[in-house]
Amino acid sequence: MNNKISKFAVNECNMPYIILTNSNEVIRVSPERVAYIISDGNYSSMVLIDNEKHVFSFNLSAFEKIVEQQLGSEEQPLIRLGKQLIINSKYIYYIHINKQQITLSDISFPTKFTLKASKEALKTLKANFEESIKQHKMA
Repeated sequence: MNNKISKFAVNECNMPYIILTNSNEVIRVSPERVAYIISDGNYSSMVLIDNEKHVFSFNLSAFEKIVEQQLGSEEQPLIRLGKQLIINSKYIYYIHINKQQITLSDISFPTKFTLKASKEALKTLKANFEESIKQHKMA
């Protein structure tokens, strides 16, 4: 696992990157370009906002640890949503609890990503949104 985790990297503008490696490649990507990361057993696929996809041979928990180590936990947009999904919270457009769907979208990219998530995870996410709205109104 340690060979897959690289040190925190910063460009000249102090913008953090996620740096991932597998047996054949190294990928350096800004967190803002990540739409979501989805797991299928011991493999994880990172999908970027331009619909580019990269597959890695480690599970979502390992992916989550890599992101946390490289970006830290404060004010980082990637959040775990259930057992198989990490999403970029900046792109949450639509949540439908009964349909177990979440849509990620933004004016900066043409694709809408509609994903499945558990009702419990979506309820928690919705409650967090509602709480942040209340906090914002109080400030």
